[in-house]
Amino acid sequence: MASVRHPLDARLLDVLPVGSVFAVGGRVRDEFRGRLEGVTFPPKDLDYVVTGLAFAELEVRLAEIGRVDLVGASFAVVKLTAPEGQADIALPRREQSTGVGHSAFTVESGPAVSLEDDLGRRDFRMNMIARELGSDRIVDPHGGVRDVAARRIDIVTARAFEDDPLRMLRAAQFAARFDFEVSAEVRRAMSAAAALVTTVSAERVGEELAKLFVLAKRPSVGLELLRETDVLAQLWPEMLEGVGVDQNEWHAYDVYRHNLVTLDATPPGDLVLRLAALLHDVGKPRTKDGPHFYRHEHVGADMVPAMLARLRLSTETVTTVARLVRQHMYTADPELQPKALRRFVQRVGREHLGRLFALRAADVLGSGLPKRSDENERFEARVAAIVAEAPPFAITDLAISGSDVIGLLVQAGRVPADFLGDRRVGAVLRALFEFVTDDPRRNVRTTLLAEAMRSIEEGAAQGD
Repeated sequence: MASVRHPLDARLLDVLPVGSVFAVGGRVRDEFRGRLEGVTFPPKDLDYVVTGLAFAELEVRLAEIGRVDLVGASFAVVKLTAPEGQADIALPRREQSTGVGHSAFTVESGPAVSLEDDLGRRDFRMNMIARELGSDRIVDPHGGVRDVAARRIDIVTARAFEDDPLRMLRAAQFAARFDFEVSAEVRRAMSAAAALVTTVSAERVGEELAKLFVLAKRPSVGLELLRETDVLAQLWPEMLEGVGVDQNEWHAYDVYRHNLVTLDATPPGDLVLRLAALLHDVGKPRTKDGPHFYRHEHVGADMVPAMLARLRLSTETVTTVARLVRQHMYTADPELQPKALRRFVQRVGREHLGRLFALRAADVLGSGLPKRSDENERFEARVAAIVAEAPPFAITDLAISGSDVIGLLVQAGRVPADFLGDRRVGAVLRALFEFVTDDPRRNVRTTLLAEAMRSIEEGAAQGD
């Protein structure tokens, strides 16, 4: 097999004994995947196991080529940072679970532990392969190469998911990313351990599902595996509310399947867009009224924060996903007046237009029926033309500021000279914003100063 070299490989061979350094993990798996698919996957995460050395000697030798940081004292793992790159380097170890959920176990590491035992503690057979750096000798005691060739995900022990429930999510994202089938044993073990996924930290859950959504061409493959094994019911029972919920004549699928097809219709790489696609109709089952789902976008947007809290995602991600869900039912009328188009952009936000339009395109594909018209594309072209004109889309785009309004209030005798502002300033600015939204040509300093003074004087006359 043609191995994929990394500059750090040679540096490790310089300082460690011949035959002692092995590449392990996803890098080696992907070398075999690359041969199967006729492509080369460059090594990303660099993981090595070093045999035959005590931990103290390993630290001393690695210090010759870079900085050594201890990341797992009981695991005998160090992080090496060298000019050639960063890697996790460990001695062989074996683990014995003494409880449930990857939180209670004993670890033995060091030269007395065999490489074969180290490989056997890993999650799936396809990840239990090692390659000796000097000779390219393959160590594959558990049939990992055979599983890669068969495009199969399999486990060595039925306790695999009890020992670490996160592996159930890894199985899902690997199946979707690599287009691999999971074995019957994996399915049985996942079903038996499904409830344990709730013991995994939100951060770890979020990391694995983010890989599924960002990297997989068809994330639905992984979600379906999680549904069929009852794992999804533990994480996102709200998603399952859509199973069997029929829609109107404009949809070929039930709500659940429609959400998955819409998800798959979005391109990989954008976590926010893909989450919005998956959740855009999550509120429909709770709003069903015959063939109608009144205000389902609002109900769905309100559901998003609690659902995404289980993934511990950033506030910006959660807020943007909820915004897209809430706005996805916009009317795409290419005949709208310019001022209505400007108000649409203001409501959505310029920075969200691209994702919202991509969500609409995926939603159309997710209907499962032929496209009916080109009005979405014509509407988007009209919006693009309005944005290109660069009219004011926010109060901060006005030709005057709050300080100018304060000066006018002082000038009109409505407030003392040391006035710093209150709700009246905001009210005037909002009125000015509406004034220029109706006609952007009004966004001229002299025009706005005059209109602001007129508003102030009118307010005085009304006793405001």
